[in-house]
Amino acid sequence: MIRSGTANLPLHYGRVPAWLSERMRLLGGAITEAIITESGTGEFLSRISDPFWFQSFGAVMGMDWHSSGITTSVMHALKKAVNPIHRDLGIYIAGGRGKHSRNTPAELTEFSERTGLDGEGLVRASKLSAKVDNTCIQDGYSLYLHNFIISEKGEWAVIQQGMNDGTSSARRYHWHSAGLSSFTCAPHSAVIGKNEGNILNLTDSRSMEAQNSIMDFISLHPDRQIRELNLAVSSLRLNMPVHHEIRPCDVNSKRLASVLALAYEAEFSEFSDALLVPGMGPRTVQALALVSEIIYGKPSRFRDPARFAFAHGGKDGHPAPVPLKVYDRTIHTLKKAVSEAKIGNSERLKSIRKLDEISRYIENNLSPECSINEVIKHEKKISSEHGGRTVFDGKGENYERQLDLF
Repeated sequence: MIRSGTANLPLHYGRVPAWLSERMRLLGGAITEAIITESGTGEFLSRISDPFWFQSFGAVMGMDWHSSGITTSVMHALKKAVNPIHRDLGIYIAGGRGKHSRNTPAELTEFSERTGLDGEGLVRASKLSAKVDNTCIQDGYSLYLHNFIISEKGEWAVIQQGMNDGTSSARRYHWHSAGLSSFTCAPHSAVIGKNEGNILNLTDSRSMEAQNSIMDFISLHPDRQIRELNLAVSSLRLNMPVHHEIRPCDVNSKRLASVLALAYEAEFSEFSDALLVPGMGPRTVQALALVSEIIYGKPSRFRDPARFAFAHGGKDGHPAPVPLKVYDRTIHTLKKAVSEAKIGNSERLKSIRKLDEISRYIENNLSPECSINEVIKHEKKISSEHGGRTVFDGKGENYERQLDLF
């Protein structure tokens, strides 16, 4: 799943309320456990290093589907979910935002002492990845978040994000050790952010001559360097959409229609109920089908991250408020499935996987159709019966510390 890509990440300000951040921790942890239980730590690291999967992962957890806040809130939730049980999972998350990023070396050293991994090598990888994105890539973005995800086998991924105050935008950088041969020659699995035009990227594979020229320049006498600089005149100039609402162009309607058909058409909903819990409502089946795709879907399935916001809505009310009753049923069903799989009973987890298979069958063989605007209207209409909530509700409530201000 290693590939390069770009997307707009408008800079958002706000808070992740406690009622959402705790559910993100539970659902994010359950999805992580399901992936590792089914496919191992390597598959999880491969997925999290894919920018489209990462954005879809955040959207399925109820975050604003297109914002920079997905990065910090997802990594914050994952670290809280994963680290207390890292010995069982086989992965550990170091670093974070601001001052927490500076703790990364100490956290990696401590982890390596427990696991026998090369601590110095891990710290070096952490520092080099940050150095490259702050220095070798001069794109106007200053790093403020750095997370290093490491498995007990020594494979790792880095998720880090920079901010550009001038353009009110953020850029996320993805690294994956499985595809890394050099820190200075095309090292990223992806760079995600707003396209600002031409930038200086000395890690591009086409920049080897420039790297060599810089080394030659450094070796010159200072007087010669000054003369050379006076001869050189450089001019550096530095799109996920900025609109909050989800528009038809943001979603693959055929894929969403297959999930809706699975959940709401009688012939399929009866079958899906039999796979999971008899009597489970169509709205929960809809959410579980999208979660199933996050766990089992192939890389090509995540090109429209906005579609995954139709699982549990968005905290900003787009495409609809977060349906807390549905969210809680999703968490309960998935956690129960993972717990049973750990003791040898994988039938319920296989049932969740079947939802992904059925929706893809519908998509490929029955040509389902839907109107995105009509689906959004329906989601808003049924929101109250499913406990729909946004960050604009309960102004007097005690919120957690600000997470998605960059």
